[in-house]
This record gives sequence, structure tokens and C-alpha cells, in this order.
Amino acid sequence: MENIDSHKYKASDIANWFLCHIDRDAGDSVTHLKLQKLLYYAQAWCMVLSGKSLFEDDFEAWSHGPVLPGIYNEYKRFGFEALPSCDCVNNIAQEIDDILGEVQRVYGEKSAKYLEELTHHEAPWIEARNGLPLEVRCSNIISKENMLRFYSEMLQENEG
Repeated sequence: MENIDSHKYKASDIANWFLCHIDRDAGDSVTHLKLQKLLYYAQAWCMVLSGKSLFEDDFEAWSHGPVLPGIYNEYKRFGFEALPSCDCVNNIAQEIDDILGEVQRVYGEKSAKYLEELTHHEAPWIEARNGLPLEVRCSNIISKENMLRFYSEMLQENEG
């Protein structure tokens, strides 16, 4: 398997992909909280399915689940409001586009709170929090290796 750190995109590229693939005509929207979780699952499943990480940035184990601080800073001004559409120019390879489409299909229909709770029950976030209560601020890194291991095992269980 290739080095999982052989990233090709910036986290903002993948955020833009999700913001451009929301069915706004159907009334769908995405909040900042949900975008963070979609990025987290995109990174996890891309590492499992392609053997490469999408982007270099590391997720931190915040109280509301995995967060990319750079993306947080970019979108925090929107608070709990739906994020606006973006300039939808994506140069995403077909293999990655397919994975992102599947992440959008599986996780995109879930609420932000559902996705937050889901991450709270999964080993990578739990291990990074190292037993800290939810109300305690935490910037511990969720390791890509832990993400790869956990989601690879999940895939194997679902295939078996």
C-alpha cells in the first residue's frame, strides 16, 4: 500500500466539492458542523479505498467531533447557518470523485448531530480524546493511522 500521507488536495478543495454537490433545489443544505464530519469521513474512506490521504491537514478531537481547524476558521462566521454555495470548479480525479460521491450518498443525508454522535462512538475520536470529558477543550490529533485501521476493519466486517 502507498504511503497514506501522499495527499494531492487541500482540505478546502474537498470542502468545495461537498458544497458544490448539495442538492439545494431539493432543499438540502450543509452547516459548518456537518461539513467537518463529511470531510472526516471522506478522508477516512479515501485512505481505506485508495490507499492515500486526501489532504495533509489533521483532524483534532474537539467536543463536537473531528474538526479541521483551518476549515473551522474559514467557515466559523456562518455559525449554525447553512453554508453558501461555492465556485464549483473542481479538479478532482475520477477515483476520488467516486469516493466523495459515495460519502455524500451515505453520510450526506444524515443530520450534523447524528454524524457528531456517530464519531463519538468510533475509536479514532475516542482514542484521541483519551478520556477527556466532552466539556473539556481538546486539540489532540486524530491520527490518520488510527483512522485507516478503524475504517479498514469496519469495511472488512461489513464485507465478511
